[in-house]
Amino acid sequence: MRVLVIKTSSLGDVIHTLPAVTDAAARIAGIRFDWVVEESFAEIPAWHPAVERVLPVALRRWRKNPWRAWRSGDWSGFRRALSQYRYDRVIDAQGLLKSAFITRFADGPSYGLDRQSAREPLASRFYDHPLPVTKGRHAIERTRSLFAQVLDYELGGEPLNYGLDPSRLPESPYPSPYLVYLHGTTWLSKHYPETHWQRLVALAEDAGYRVLLPWGNPEERQRAQRLAATRKTVEVLPALELSRLAGVLAGAAGVVGVDTGLAHLASALERPGVFLYGPTDVTLTGVAGPAQRAMQADLDCVPCLKRRCSRPEASAGEPVCLQRIDPEVVFSALQEFIPPAL
Repeated sequence: MRVLVIKTSSLGDVIHTLPAVTDAAARIAGIRFDWVVEESFAEIPAWHPAVERVLPVALRRWRKNPWRAWRSGDWSGFRRALSQYRYDRVIDAQGLLKSAFITRFADGPSYGLDRQSAREPLASRFYDHPLPVTKGRHAIERTRSLFAQVLDYELGGEPLNYGLDPSRLPESPYPSPYLVYLHGTTWLSKHYPETHWQRLVALAEDAGYRVLLPWGNPEERQRAQRLAATRKTVEVLPALELSRLAGVLAGAAGVVGVDTGLAHLASALERPGVFLYGPTDVTLTGVAGPAQRAMQADLDCVPCLKRRCSRPEASAGEPVCLQRIDPEVVFSALQEFIPPAL
């Protein structure tokens, strides 16, 4: 059986789909998956042994200049790759208009979330078989449920398994033991205060750990450099492609992070970690794994789903909820998962 999965973005959403692929591969002998994904995340599906072919798509880039996408042949090239096989099932695991649109160009019966289940209800009109999946559950479990319906098997409470093959990742060049602090994120309301990060750096050094700091843009790099300037045991990573950063995460003794796609990647790589949440709902999109803990302040406004904190005591939109998560409590929780540094 050959199945096409459409899950284009974001980083966390792509990772949330991996356990469903693992479920199916464990139940259906010989099943193979092709996967349509945004070009910036194309490395990730290839790390799963049940994924045979990755079809990069550039919807974000094409939307900015559709005429150039047409003239360059990018769109026609994608269409040719998509039409190479007749699929037994085409599964839109995203539930958005942009992903549902792609199903119309794939050869095979299409499946996706029905009107009551999809994030964008109109997407359900594109599918041959729209299916109900209960809302109010974690995104991973909703996707697992969708795949089980499409591929006709039962879920029996099996442990979560992302199914990534670490041998497909580059080996970390950094000697153990080290921690990775994922300090960068998108929304202002998701940021942990820099003074709190400084304290976490100090606690790591006192415990005998080196700390590695990745970054994804100039602002994050500057923050990492300021943190590194406070301690000799802190290193700012160079700009890394996603696979090499994944290799660094895979070799970490532990991870501390905010609400970011890299937090989900660390979880999928089964790295022990503590992850800090403010405006988003951890029960729906938080990290999920056997050695990960999500922390969220107990405020009446949480989760607010706002990009800037609107509480009167907030300074320049920075989140009050994250300010109230004590660094000592965070590091103490991390130490419950990781061995002492040698």
